[in-house]
Amino acid sequence: MSLALAACLIALFANAAIGTPVAYALILSAIVYLAVGGQDLGLAAEQIIQGLYDSFVLLAVPLFIVAANIMNAGTISERLLAFCVALVGRFRGGLGHVNIVASLIFSGMSGSAVADAAGIGKIIIDMMVKSGHYTRGYAAAITAASATIGPIIPPSIPMVLYALVSDTSIGYLFLGGILPGLVIGIVLMVMNAAIARRRGFATDVAVPVSELPRLTMRAFPALLMPAILLYGIYGGVTTPTEAAAIAAFYALVVAGLFYRALSWKSLYGVVAESARSSAAVGLVIGGALIFNYIVANENIPGKLAGAMVGLDVDPLVFLLAINLFFLVLGCFLDATTIILVIIPLFVPTCRQLGIDLVHFGVVAVVNCMIGLITPPYGILLFVINAVTGIPLGEIIRNVMPFFFALVLALLALILFPDIVLWLPRLFGYAG
Repeated sequence: MSLALAACLIALFANAAIGTPVAYALILSAIVYLAVGGQDLGLAAEQIIQGLYDSFVLLAVPLFIVAANIMNAGTISERLLAFCVALVGRFRGGLGHVNIVASLIFSGMSGSAVADAAGIGKIIIDMMVKSGHYTRGYAAAITAASATIGPIIPPSIPMVLYALVSDTSIGYLFLGGILPGLVIGIVLMVMNAAIARRRGFATDVAVPVSELPRLTMRAFPALLMPAILLYGIYGGVTTPTEAAAIAAFYALVVAGLFYRALSWKSLYGVVAESARSSAAVGLVIGGALIFNYIVANENIPGKLAGAMVGLDVDPLVFLLAINLFFLVLGCFLDATTIILVIIPLFVPTCRQLGIDLVHFGVVAVVNCMIGLITPPYGILLFVINAVTGIPLGEIIRNVMPFFFALVLALLALILFPDIVLWLPRLFGYAG
């Protein structure tokens, strides 16, 4: 290890220890590296600017954020929930099932777990608590667990970031996330049904089946959005970034003109909040880009890949070990940092071992989403605590069964790659 890299890591850990935001910690430690190594400090700004402005794919991130915020601002969430209640609310643990199905549907619009939890999540928690059948801790826990589906089913902001650092097709990554997202939804619903039966949750009042067509029509414009996105990308009509722009425009038309649920004042709030969220993500991306320059300059991925090949590691053993490592990291780091800073270290090793990068990417994103509900850092736990006031201790106690269910789903994705790769191969992926 060079002196410059050692100084960089010391600066990084020191900043993290005093609570410096991740983006600033990455940028400051990179400047320390350049200074100790005798390199031009302007390289930091050059790497950030080039990385942010030379990558067309990054434009999809703020556009998906805008689309999600518009969906949350209008009455779209309420219409989707009414549809889900009519669909699955009649079963034992019905509002828990509604929570999961709503996340499955909303994931096709937002691409963000935090957007799902803060928007539609707060509404469904209130519904579950007011019904009197569920404790507030359980309502918050299942909301946090189901929100992890958001970035797995396309569109997915984390998959866009993974595509940036791995040079993998966004279209095939999006396709690869569809079946895993559905599998995770089913696993969570099975866990919810088991808990509902064990704890004796009462059955919620069923919506008459005759109401289902009307509620479906009310929600239909919103339900159409994922179909438009997928057809645009896989029908060869748009690139993923162009599809993100269409998603934002469609959300605006549906919320503002069709449902008439978006005023000029609320639109201003949506744009301002989207700008803040995009800037926060952009700072982390910028810090990761300059840090990735350091990693490349030190040839860390090459050395790591060479060491792994020299050890003759079995690809499955490597995947299991690296996912265990990511699960541990998820306790302390946010998903964006893991995807932009840590995962690029292992991409060359995956290539050397013959591990499919679409499979690896989807599995890594699922792993990072599990980290969002893993104490002590789990950002979704803090988001739900902030928007509902439910104590963290109650949420954490109730979320653990869902955590283990998600880990089992992750293990299935690792052991059976066809769950991820079947759809991409159906659309011509040759990996």
